[in-house]
Amino acid sequence: MLKQQARLIARVVYLADLSLTSIAFFAAFFIRDFILPITSPSTFPTGLYPLSDYLRIYPLVLIVWSILFFSHNSYHSHRTVSVRREAQSTLHIVGLGTAILATTAYLVPIRELSRSWFVLFALLAATLLLLEKIVLRLLARYVRARGLNYRTVLIVGTGKRATEIAHLITQHKYWGYKILGFVSDGHHLSNGWARYRTFGSIGELRGLLDRGVELDGEAIDEIVFAVTRRKLDQLTSVFKYCEELGIRARVAMNFFQNRVARVELEELEGVPFLTFTTTPSNEAQLAFKRIFDVAISLMLLVLSAPVLLFAALAIKLTSPGSVVFKQDRLGLNGRLFTLYKFRTMIEDAQARFAEVSHLNEMDGPVFKSRMDPRVTGVGRLLRKFSFDEIPQLWNVLKGDMSLVGPRPPIPEEVGSYQRWHRRRLSMKPGLTCLWQISGRNDIDFDRWMKLDLQYIDNWSPGLDMKILLRTIPAVLLGRGAS
Repeated sequence: MLKQQARLIARVVYLADLSLTSIAFFAAFFIRDFILPITSPSTFPTGLYPLSDYLRIYPLVLIVWSILFFSHNSYHSHRTVSVRREAQSTLHIVGLGTAILATTAYLVPIRELSRSWFVLFALLAATLLLLEKIVLRLLARYVRARGLNYRTVLIVGTGKRATEIAHLITQHKYWGYKILGFVSDGHHLSNGWARYRTFGSIGELRGLLDRGVELDGEAIDEIVFAVTRRKLDQLTSVFKYCEELGIRARVAMNFFQNRVARVELEELEGVPFLTFTTTPSNEAQLAFKRIFDVAISLMLLVLSAPVLLFAALAIKLTSPGSVVFKQDRLGLNGRLFTLYKFRTMIEDAQARFAEVSHLNEMDGPVFKSRMDPRVTGVGRLLRKFSFDEIPQLWNVLKGDMSLVGPRPPIPEEVGSYQRWHRRRLSMKPGLTCLWQISGRNDIDFDRWMKLDLQYIDNWSPGLDMKILLRTIPAVLLGRGAS
C-alpha cells in the first residue's frame, strides 16, 4: 500500500514538473515577445519570431527535462534529502537542460532563437520548480505534524551504532520517521535513550513479530538492524520473516571505514552485491556524457577544419617529420591507447630527452619546461593556444578519451606514481580538466593530482559544462601553457 502511494505521488509530481516547465516555456515567450518590448523598448526593440518556431523545440524540452528528472532521482523518496541538496539538484537540471536545449537549437536548421528567451525560460523554470519543491516540503511537514504520512522504525541493537542511527532520526524530524524503540543485542542502552522502550532481545525478535507486528498499538513499517557482522549471521531467519510480512528491513553497513568510496547495492541475476566505488556510476548521466562528447567533438572537428589545415601546412613547411605525433598513453583504469597531437618538437625529440631533462620545471614524475629547445617555433605557437591538442578530438570520438577528464599520462610517469595518485586513472581521461583551467604548469604535481581527484569525487554533467566554459578563456589567453 505504501509503495503504491509512493508511486502515485511520484507520477503526480512528475506531471507537475513537466507542467511547470511548460508554463515557463510559454510564459518566457509571452514576456519576451509582448511585455519587454513595451516596458523596455530601447533594450528589447522588437518581438520574437512566431511561436511556431519555438514550438519546434518544445518536444525536445519535454524529452530532455524528463531524462534529467529521472537521471537525478527526482522521484525517489526525499525524506532524507536536505532542502539545499534538492535545490541544487533542481538548479542543476534547469541549467544543464537549458544548455542542451540552446546547443541543439543552434545546431539544427531553424531560425535564430532569442538568447533573452533562453535566459527567461531558465529563470522561470528554476523559480517555478523551486517553489514547487518548497510547497511540497511544507505540505509534507504539515501532514506529518498531524500524525500522518510518517513511518515507524524499530531499531535492532542497543550499542553505539544503534544510538547513532537513532540520533540521526531524531535530529531530522522532516524525514518523517518515528522510533518505536530498541531490541537489545546485549549492549547497555545509554541513559540518553532510556525514554524509549526496549522490546526484549534479538533472540525474542521473531516471537515479537509473531504477536501481530504491533508494538504499543503502533504497526512496524521498518526495522533497522544496527548490529555487528557476527550478529547478522544469527538473523537470517528474521530477515526472511520480515520479507514474508512485507516489513522493510535496513542494515547499517558501516563495517568498513572507507573515506571516499560510496556504497551501492547492486543485483546480478538475483545475487545482491555491496559495491564500494569512488567513480561516478549514474548510467544515464554517463550515457549523456558520451553522447555530448561525440556531438561536440564532431562539431569542433568540422569548425576547426581550417585551423587543422593551416597547422598541418605550417608544421610540414617549417620542420622535417610527420605532421601528427603519436604517443602511447594510459586511459581508463590503465588501458593503453594511442594519443594523437600535432607535432610541436623536432623529429628526434624523444631520443634527445636526456639532453634537456635538467630543464624540468615540474616536481613529480612529469616533464614540463617553457625553455625546452626541442620545441619548434610553430610548435611553441600551437602549444600556447592548445591547438596541438585538436587531433585528440579523434581520440574522443573513438572513445579513448572524453572532452573533460584527467589528462592521460604516459606509462613511465605512472610507474613513478605514489599509490594515491593512481586513482586519477579510474575515470576516462579528457582534453581539459580542473588542472587545465587552474594554471597548468603554474601549479605543482601534487596539487595537479588533487585537482583530478576533486574532479572525480564531485563529477556531474554540470561540472563538465563549467570546466568547458572556463577552458575557452584559459586557452585564448594561453594561461599556464608552455
